[in-house]
Amino acid sequence: MLKETFLKALVAEDVGRGDLFSRISTGKPIRAYIIAKSDGVFAGREYVEALAEMYDLSLIWEVRDGESFTKGKKLLFISGDSKTILSLERSILDMVLHASSIATLTAQYVEAIKETGVKLLDTRKTRPLLREFEKYAVRCGGGINHRMGLDDCLMLKDTHLQTIDDLDAFMKEVRQKIPFTSKVEIECENLEMVKRAMKAGADIVMCDNMSLDETKEVVAFRNENYSHILLEASGNVTLDTIASIAKTGVDAISSGSVIHQANWIDLSMKVESGR
Repeated sequence: MLKETFLKALVAEDVGRGDLFSRISTGKPIRAYIIAKSDGVFAGREYVEALAEMYDLSLIWEVRDGESFTKGKKLLFISGDSKTILSLERSILDMVLHASSIATLTAQYVEAIKETGVKLLDTRKTRPLLREFEKYAVRCGGGINHRMGLDDCLMLKDTHLQTIDDLDAFMKEVRQKIPFTSKVEIECENLEMVKRAMKAGADIVMCDNMSLDETKEVVAFRNENYSHILLEASGNVTLDTIASIAKTGVDAISSGSVIHQANWIDLSMKVESGR
């Protein structure tokens, strides 16, 4: 969804037919600020800046996307008409809360594997119509986006494979029909399937829900026979398990939990003074 379209829908959801406070109040210049009530990693600046431009608000930032902050820090000062700022208060807070919460959890996952050189990827397990926004938050936390949708990489999951009678023949047809720059990833549950996928010409092989020992076997086979193929591990990835998975030798680990398991941090908006 285009950023401006997203922001208009966000505000419309909250304002509805009009902010009732705005009907009975007189606008005046004010300055408000967002303050952190817990520690975290910030995300959402790009979207707040676009919203401020739409509604003629002035911003002074004390934090950048991807930057850590601590409880008590004032993150952003917002100046403008009181009716506008108060009408947008919840929309602004919901954006930065949602994005910063994802960025905060993502940063913890990234920190857990930083010494291994393994990349942390997100997934397509995003909330409807929020994929672009949530994957942006992952990037702010130091993660790397997996495919944005079905059109930028061909992934053959177990459900797809059930419909394919001859994988080798299918892959030959794939190379004639998908864009030249698009990669093909094949999901595998065991070493035998990995061998089939690599022989068929996969660019990336996903080790799906494999044990650590099984994954190490796949890595050893790849290194000896198909060193150009990338390996991705997925399934049951948590903060407790991700370091062990990274040490198997895979190139990347994907986890939807950085988005759907992110608990909201605590941010608040306060009005500083009238001017």
